[in-house]
Formats: sequence, structure tokens, C-alpha cells
Amino acid sequence: MAKSKDVRVTVILECISCVPNGVNKVARGISRYITQKNRHNTPNRLELKKFCPYCYKHTIHAEIKK
Repeated sequence: MAKSKDVRVTVILECISCVPNGVNKVARGISRYITQKNRHNTPNRLELKKFCPYCYKHTIHAEIKK
């Protein structure tokens, strides 16, 4: 049985340039990625540079709450 305090947790990364712009009029959504992080090694919020298909460029994707 899995405990509620697992070391590896699933996180959702969301494009930070799509959100403040209210999503471009051409785009229909916000880029999101699902990944895992180690809670002990990375206690802070995770930020990775990923490709956003709505912005058509590599942007910073930050961890959001579920």
C-alpha cells in the first residue's frame, strides 16, 4: 500500500506566458505538462523550460497546484 507522504509526487507544469496574456486569440488553450519530482530533493516549486505549442516557442513552465 502506498503512503500519503510518497517521496515522488506528480506535478503539473503550466506555461507562464500563456496565463497572463489570457491566451492568445489564435490559441485555444494553455500548455500543460505532467511530470514527477522528488519531494526531498526539490521542496520548492519546479520551473522548467519546455515547448509551448500555443506560443510556438520555448517558455518557462511553472508548477501549479492541483
